[in-house]
Amino acid sequence: MRTLIFLLVFIPYWSVFSQSKIPVNDFKNPLDISLVLSGTFGELRSNHFHSGLDIKTQQRQGLKVYASATGYVSRIKISHFGYGKALYVKHPNGYTTVYAHLKKFSPEIEAYVKKRQYAKESYEIELFPKSSDLKVTQGTVIAYSGNSGGSGGPHLHFEIRDGASRPMNPMQFGIDIKDTKKPIIGAIWGYSLSDSAHINQNQKPQKLRLIPQKDGTYKTAPIKACGRIGFGIVTSDQQDLAYNKNGIYTITTDINGEKNFELNMKRFSFSETRYINRMIDYSFFKRYKSRITKLFVQENNPLSIYSNTVDDGIITVADSLSYTICVTVKDYKGNTTLVKIPIQGESPKNLIKEKVEKTNYWARADQNFVYNEGIVDVFIPKGSLYDNEYLNISTTGETLKLHNNRTPLHKNITIAFDVSKYSAKHKKQLYIARLGFKKEPLYSKTKKRANRFTTHTRNFGTYSLFVDSIPPIIKPINVTPKKWMSKSKTLKVKIDDSDSGIKSYRATINGKFILMEYDYKTGLLVYDFNDKIIAESENNFKLIVLDNVGNNSTFETTFFRKQ
Repeated sequence: MRTLIFLLVFIPYWSVFSQSKIPVNDFKNPLDISLVLSGTFGELRSNHFHSGLDIKTQQRQGLKVYASATGYVSRIKISHFGYGKALYVKHPNGYTTVYAHLKKFSPEIEAYVKKRQYAKESYEIELFPKSSDLKVTQGTVIAYSGNSGGSGGPHLHFEIRDGASRPMNPMQFGIDIKDTKKPIIGAIWGYSLSDSAHINQNQKPQKLRLIPQKDGTYKTAPIKACGRIGFGIVTSDQQDLAYNKNGIYTITTDINGEKNFELNMKRFSFSETRYINRMIDYSFFKRYKSRITKLFVQENNPLSIYSNTVDDGIITVADSLSYTICVTVKDYKGNTTLVKIPIQGESPKNLIKEKVEKTNYWARADQNFVYNEGIVDVFIPKGSLYDNEYLNISTTGETLKLHNNRTPLHKNITIAFDVSKYSAKHKKQLYIARLGFKKEPLYSKTKKRANRFTTHTRNFGTYSLFVDSIPPIIKPINVTPKKWMSKSKTLKVKIDDSDSGIKSYRATINGKFILMEYDYKTGLLVYDFNDKIIAESENNFKLIVLDNVGNNSTFETTFFRKQ
């Protein structure tokens, strides 16, 4: 009886324990080439952490992509942006692998998808196959690498997610990348974090002078400080086979030998990834395109990547005492770079304070904020700001200057314009846009309700109303009137709209819907004749393209093709 009770209690416990242990032999490389990375897990990106490995594909598309482990295709998503063509494979051990920016799927999966795209008459689609629909075994070809979606060049984006759909560092699972190089230190910055604190008698962020040591470590020039301070670091890592400056794995700090801060890139949740804008010096990034990782945790930063923090990594320097701060940066292979920061405590004397620009608009991070002036109103929900802020806001006619892009927003805010003075015809052509770097209008998705147009955005900046009266441009690439296309594998057309942008398109041949893949980066629409939609020799091709305010263009022509 005791044995039975022991088994009943022990076996479930062991099952849970074993599931929490990361399997290091279950997953294989998804490509049959040496793995060279252009991006690592947890790498700092715009508004998010990178959720996988970006594997180089020798600057070309069409490499075979293999199932990393046995399982079944649980999700397929095809979109113009983001991951482009992506496959999700669920495995018996509870994990899911993701393969993104694909060119095409294996024949079986491709047929499964196209059947449903044609049924929906849409290129963009999201599918959730049953566990019995598309089974795969480890090492079978499931797709071919590409450059679809928001990809900046041919590569395979590869992820491993846990049972809660949280991305995890694939290197923990035995995905091996050759790396014998130490992390690179670009800069160390010091921050004063209270009204009475200082670094070298200054309350503005201070860039510290890095001094290389003979043993490969670094030391900064000694600083004098007092009060609550923190540090930030610009750092990256290179693997052996590429020059790309990728992300690091861990950063720790010690005060006189006692650990007080650690961050590691093992796992995170998609729901928290935008807090990267709190983790970095966002204002500095917007000015100089360089990311400083703060080695301290401020209010409104719930990131789970932190551990072993004492007083949130903030250092309290007392007058007349000496300190040595050690910053240790490691990559996944354990290659390490060390920086020592010597500090002498000294009370502030002629303190240079950082000026705060005060305006008429004070917004609290924990409260809603409302602005209403002229034809414009703005609503900023609580939790959108990380800090309480003086906001610089002004309205001139139909143009709203809403603070500056150096302040991050965590949530969507609402901007609304009163358009009652416009005729019904002009309202159709109106849209809200944010002015870009070169003062060009960037369409912001505009919701139109009678005399009130609204947009939701997570970007401060200058917003205004613009008119788009010009229909999209359609330019045929390889189809012309009365041309024979028997030798052509595809039909290609380019589309463009320089104002509000392309919203949708629909193509038919002889009145039947055809699937045209759209690459927004090049504006190219492509139909594959292997879809075998047509059976006639003489064919009428028709394409209708709409922009975001409803202007439309139609291209129509007749071509011939032997069947």
